[in-house]
Amino acid sequence: MPTELEELVDFLGSPRPEIRQIALEHLVGYSQGPQNSIFKPEGLKPINNLKVLVNDIAPRAKNALKILVNLSSDPPILTSLVTDTPFLETLLSQITNLSNPNADLISMLLANLAKSDSIQSLITLTRAPPAKEVSTSDNAMDQLLDLFVKGADKKLNKEACFDFLSYFFADVSRLGKGREYFVKERAYDGVVPISKVIVFTECGSLVRRKGVASAIKNSCFDIPSHKTFLAEDGINLLPYILLPIMGPEEYPEDEMLEMPPEVQLLPPDKERESDKDIVITHLETMLLLTSTREAREYLRKVSVYCIIREVHKLVEDDGVEEACDRIVQVLMRDEEPEEKVKEVEDEDEEEDDAIVEIL
Repeated sequence: MPTELEELVDFLGSPRPEIRQIALEHLVGYSQGPQNSIFKPEGLKPINNLKVLVNDIAPRAKNALKILVNLSSDPPILTSLVTDTPFLETLLSQITNLSNPNADLISMLLANLAKSDSIQSLITLTRAPPAKEVSTSDNAMDQLLDLFVKGADKKLNKEACFDFLSYFFADVSRLGKGREYFVKERAYDGVVPISKVIVFTECGSLVRRKGVASAIKNSCFDIPSHKTFLAEDGINLLPYILLPIMGPEEYPEDEMLEMPPEVQLLPPDKERESDKDIVITHLETMLLLTSTREAREYLRKVSVYCIIREVHKLVEDDGVEEACDRIVQVLMRDEEPEEKVKEVEDEDEEEDDAIVEIL
């Protein structure tokens, strides 16, 4: 005999909207923890019903999305969601609909789906352009990136800020194709995608700062792009990863004048990034940027060592201190013309390790 909960799960496929609504309202709380096994019978019929309910009216779609966000850490369910191209198209259509009140829930779900390597299908997925306020590109990734940039602080959708798309970008950029997307100029607007992301390293949203820091780090595993990343007439990445790790400390004039102009003469109320994990991520990005001799010489020239020295001195955290030490060891060593310098190994790329759940 089916249990009461199992009967509720079966009601997700009811043709009567009021029955579906009651089932959804009661089942959200069971989508976390061991009780979520009720959604995972053989064939995953409840998941297929939830995919359909994402298209329902806002209240029912909201609860369906909450359940899917919570269940998407389960490998079989994750695979079922991320390999379903029509379902992905549904999510894309809804998140780019500027009147959709559930857009941030879709951002969370996409962030979780990016834990699967299959998400890279979106990198080349083409679809009809959304509203021109969002993007003029017919590429899904371009549309999501433009939505993330233009929609910050609820500027496009009064119900959504799209911050969790930063976690989506962080995980997409850990993949080779994803990294290539972020470091190559896009034909539709002539802009390198990573240059759209870096401007958020000091924004007000912790989620956005965290995801952006990881996306930048992952993009820096593309060593051939470092010259463009560091060039002042290129991406000019350096100020965007230095400013978050800097506070109001003062430097001797000879050191300060060698620094990038953007980080000189900071105000006395300048605040350092409060999240130590983000500071460490930026320091690890800096270490990646020491992979070539040309880049190391440039970093020495602009007094990066002096900034790292102060971070090491002022931030009390073992992880921060260790990351600073590694950078200092690279920057302060002597270069030997005949020696082939070992480049930074491609360690496990940064992922946003937290699966998004809704309590």
